[in-house]
Amino acid sequence: MRTDPSNGQAGESRQTYDQKLEFVLQRAAEVFAERGFHRASIRELARATGMSLAGHYYYFRSKNEALFRICDHVLRLILDTFEERAKAIDDPLERLRLLVFTHLEISLSHMREMKVLSHEAESLRGEYLAKIRQTKKRYYDSLASILREIRGDRRGNGRDLRLAAMTLFGSMNWIYTWYRPEVDGEAKRLTDFMLGIFLRGFLGGEGATARRAGRILRHPSR
Repeated sequence: MRTDPSNGQAGESRQTYDQKLEFVLQRAAEVFAERGFHRASIRELARATGMSLAGHYYYFRSKNEALFRICDHVLRLILDTFEERAKAIDDPLERLRLLVFTHLEISLSHMREMKVLSHEAESLRGEYLAKIRQTKKRYYDSLASILREIRGDRRGNGRDLRLAAMTLFGSMNWIYTWYRPEVDGEAKRLTDFMLGIFLRGFLGGEGATARRAGRILRHPSR
């Protein structure tokens, strides 16, 4: 465990460190969401947390690291939460619904982080950018695999699946630009509505899979 350079004391417990890190991530995300990565300074990040510059360096050594930690944190939170929840689910339609619900549920509680991930991740450089792209690919591969399993036949090709996956990601990732809780409801309602539109286009209105998708959306098991 590192020593906090702002006070010279031994590092705190992992739980305390994680709690403080969560706070610092939230404040840094607020600054990046408001100012943008390139306009924000490391001093502004420190000021947003109420820490000295030295204390801030305990958590982030640079703006590049701060941006990486924000993007990596929220992206892995979505992906890891989905994978844990999906362990006992065999039906691909149910897994797709769970993926969309998890993505939206976490997005609604991490709006600034999602804005930063969507707008600023490509400002990263070197190993940080490579790691984020690797995690994004892992997430994309999970969704594409589910869509391939749902369709269950050989219609179309990999490019069709890519278009479908990116269309769904686009719908989910941009809710921070328009979401109004008093009008749009909670994550479950958003999931049913968004997934209903998507599956009607992806599967069409015919066939047993499309009919089963309709039943799942009308009577979800979770």
